[in-house]
Amino acid sequence: MERNSSSQVTELLGRWRGGDREALDALMPLVYSELRRIAHHYLQNERSGHTLQSTALVHEAYVRLIDQDLPQWQNRAHFFAVAAQLMRQILVDYARSHGAAKRGGNVCTLTLDDAEEVPLPLDVDVVALDDALKILAEMDPQQSRVVELKFFAGLSIEDTSEVLGISSSTVKRDWITARAWLYRELDRSAPA
Repeated sequence: MERNSSSQVTELLGRWRGGDREALDALMPLVYSELRRIAHHYLQNERSGHTLQSTALVHEAYVRLIDQDLPQWQNRAHFFAVAAQLMRQILVDYARSHGAAKRGGNVCTLTLDDAEEVPLPLDVDVVALDDALKILAEMDPQQSRVVELKFFAGLSIEDTSEVLGISSSTVKRDWITARAWLYRELDRSAPA
């Protein structure tokens, strides 16, 4: 997203926060492609035959976003972080409603990749990942948020740093630590 467009998004978010519902109408064309990118990121490693598509995921997240009463958006990165969090919850709800975790079949999977140069893929059940993130949030809420923003939202180190109000080096350190913990937790909880 261009800098000019980024500042326009931030301005529209501020107007929306101030109660200007027309700002939302102007905002959506500017953020739609980024929301689709986030949705595609979530769905690209889903099992074949998955019925939830990127467009449907974006639209469901959009409905949930506009249903919020005067959201307290800090900036563009914060908006996309919240949108990604909503998409994560939609996918978890979808997986749970289809009984994927109980039956062990047709499980929604995502790939947990290192955001740095050498990816280390790990296919995980989205419900198991959500459960592990809840445990991590109890132990270290900041690390849980870093994973959520980097993995689910696909935010950069810098954007994650901006959203959380911490340094980029802290984001990197938390990402490495949290990712290692998640690998162990998901490996431990995987069916034998």
